[in-house]
Amino acid sequence: MIGWEDVYKVVVAVVPLYVALVLGYGSVRWWNIFNKEQCDAINRLVCYFTLPLFVFEFTAHIDPFKMDYMFIAADTMSKIIIVLVLALWAKCSTKGSFCWSITSYSLCTLTNALVVGVPMVKPMYGPLGVDLVVQSSVVQAIIWLTLLLFILEFRRTRIEGMTTTFQPKSKPKPIIVINNNNLGGGGGKDVEVATNLNEEFILEDNNSDSASSRLPFCKLMKHVWLKLVMNPNSYGCVIGISWAFISNRWNLEMPSMVDGSIQIMSKAGMGTAMFGMGIFMALQEKLIACGPSLTVYGLVLKFIAGPAAMAISAIAVGLHGDVFRVAIIQAAVPQSITSFIYAKEYGLHPEVLSTAVIFGMIVSLPVSVAYYAVLEFIH
Repeated sequence: MIGWEDVYKVVVAVVPLYVALVLGYGSVRWWNIFNKEQCDAINRLVCYFTLPLFVFEFTAHIDPFKMDYMFIAADTMSKIIIVLVLALWAKCSTKGSFCWSITSYSLCTLTNALVVGVPMVKPMYGPLGVDLVVQSSVVQAIIWLTLLLFILEFRRTRIEGMTTTFQPKSKPKPIIVINNNNLGGGGGKDVEVATNLNEEFILEDNNSDSASSRLPFCKLMKHVWLKLVMNPNSYGCVIGISWAFISNRWNLEMPSMVDGSIQIMSKAGMGTAMFGMGIFMALQEKLIACGPSLTVYGLVLKFIAGPAAMAISAIAVGLHGDVFRVAIIQAAVPQSITSFIYAKEYGLHPEVLSTAVIFGMIVSLPVSVAYYAVLEFIH
């Protein structure tokens, strides 16, 4: 049973993240150290340098030959269930939208397992829980964060293509086209904003099927893949897991010079990500930038929908005992910081993701303890 000492260990793991968050917030709101352009530059530093190296560092040190593939299968199935449900919602519901499906996917599936999940499950299930959480983090980095990156790049490339299509040669005032999607079921208009040639264009009328306003699909996919090839986030997890297979197969060690070069940047990954989140919060008018209704929406998806999908998948593949319990609890770990960094970089609901990270880390401990107590009755 988890005790006060174990709770303290979780708090010790989480508090440094909030220190970095407060420093980022204060550097803009209280001390006026950074301006808007400098804040954007900090976010790009995190997105393209520290996070890719952080992902590479932890994936490169796992043993892929000793992974629990039934556990991985359950985790994969749960995310496929969520993707299918969101796709149907976006396609069939009048309140559904592609953009909110992407954000909902992040909220349901992507967790901050390494920073919060490991210290949380260690007192509950010991080395077994830690091992499984690390495995889920590796799979998340290789498959699910890469999928998110692909979808975000697809969306941005499509918007940029439409910007080029709509832009007249004489370059007069920006052309404005309104997207009539409902804002995640909350009413209003979902407005896409793209920047091209230093001008802002509000784009994408979902009610228009004009072929002239869209790039051909093959050309669109070519642009997306080229951009992904140039994005270091695409390489971090792939090279990391490739090295993990090679090093564990032939008992090789990474040269100390290479390892040191990677670690000096990767160790700053989570700290700079939280610092960037604090900066983003400071630039908003309100502390809870997305409002209370979307805050509740994000917490419900993270702590109820995600674990529910995992429970269905775990039962379907036949997990039992502590492996089943860890599968449920790791799905209720708070929001991935990386998902916020991507949302900020690609301009898709960063206020929702930042709120999910901040409040998720606050409520995750009592929620996880509640899940732990309930799951103890399941044999």
